Parts: sequence; C-alpha cells; structure tokens
Amino acid sequence: MSSSLRRGTLAASTLALAVATLTACGAGNDAQTLEIKPDNAAAHVGDIKIQNVNVVTGTKGGDAATVTARVFNEGKKDQTLEAVTLKGTRAKLSPAKGEKKLVVPAGGSLMLGGKNNAAALLEDAKAAGVKDGNAQPVTFDLSSTGAVKLRATVVPATHAYESVGPTSKPSQSPSGSPDESASPGEGQSESPGANGGGENADRADDANNADNADKPGRGQEAQGAEGGAGASSDAGDASGAHAGH
Repeated sequence: MSSSLRRGTLAASTLALAVATLTACGAGNDAQTLEIKPDNAAAHVGDIKIQNVNVVTGTKGGDAATVTARVFNEGKKDQTLEAVTLKGTRAKLSPAKGEKKLVVPAGGSLMLGGKNNAAALLEDAKAAGVKDGNAQPVTFDLSSTGAVKLRATVVPATHAYESVGPTSKPSQSPSGSPDESASPGEGQSESPGANGGGENADRADDANNADNADKPGRGQEAQGAEGGAGASSDAGDASGAHAGH
C-alpha cells in the first residue's frame, strides 16, 4: 500500500472517531450542559424550582436587605413557603397584598420582591454576613418539599434591582408633637357636657345681670317716693306759716 493511501485511510479513521465522540457526548448525560440556564441562582428539588434568586441590599444606608426569587410549583398540590434563611438568620416573610400566606400554587409560581408581591426582608443583613458581591448561601423551606438550598449573588438596589430593594419603614410622629387629628377641631368640645355647662353659665350670668339691673330701678323709685313725701311736708309747713300771718 502506498504511503499516500495510508495517509488517506488514517485521516478518514480519525474523522470518523471524532464524529462518534461528539455524538456520544450529545446523547449522554452531559447533554444538559448545552441548555440555556439563567444567570442568577437557581435550584430544582422535587416539584419545586426556584429561579432568579438575589440578595438585594439598600443604597440609602441601613442594614436591611431583601431576597428576590421566583418559586415554581410543578406538582399537583399547593405548597407554602415557610422560611427563608441566610446563615441561620431568618428573613421576615410578608405575604402579597390581599393574601394571608406565601402560597406556591400547584402548577403556578410565587414571586418574592417587588411592589404588592410577597417579601423576604432581612432587617439585620450584616449579622448574616451579607456583603455586596458575595455569593450568599440561601435556604428556602417549603411545606412539602422541605429545604431547597442554593447560593445567591448579593447586589445593591440599583438599575434593574432598584424597584425590589429594601424600603425603610414610615416614620412616626414625635411624641412631643401629636397629630392634628388627635386634638379637637374648632367648634368641638372635648366632652358632651362642656357646651351644656357653658350655656347654663351664660344663662346664670344673664339672670344675675337682669336682677342687678332691676335693683337700681327700685332704689330710684324709693328715692322718688321719699322725695315726694318731703315735698308734701314742706308744702304743709309753708301753708301753716301763711295762715299764721
């Protein structure tokens, strides 16, 4: 066999071996490596699949952080998200607006983070070792599936995460300056009897004034009567004197 023929046969054999190897890789267990996976943390345990997990820290100071995620339930029964923990630190769970529990419906999903959605808030993120840029271990506990563990990236609440970051609680009015609604309005009394007492007092004052006004009049009448009597007496004395003359 000529050298050129041997080289051609060797090249063909090498090509066939390479094709067979690639085909085996594509059909084997490693075929899943070719699937498109989300950039954020994800995990799949039983009927529960959790995707897009992040720990979002605040940008206006404070130690709070929130956990964002989408929890899918591929089973036929509802499950409840009972806890979210980071290094033993338990997040404070709040249901979505109008809901009482964090239910992951069968065939549906539960959203953590964002306006009117369920929330998982870490009031003291530093205690859990949360730091921007870290890959933080997070555990989701569900009523039937149990614990689902993964590692989530810690990011600040900027750009795409601005709307899902931790929010501060509304400030309360200082104790030294109560709200206006706490004091009675104009024309209102603190108790129902207050107005009645004021009216009675005004009536009593009017009655006293009337009595005082009447008394001076009677005194003037008395003085007038005394003056009349004195005039009559003087007239009698004058008549007697005239008769004597």
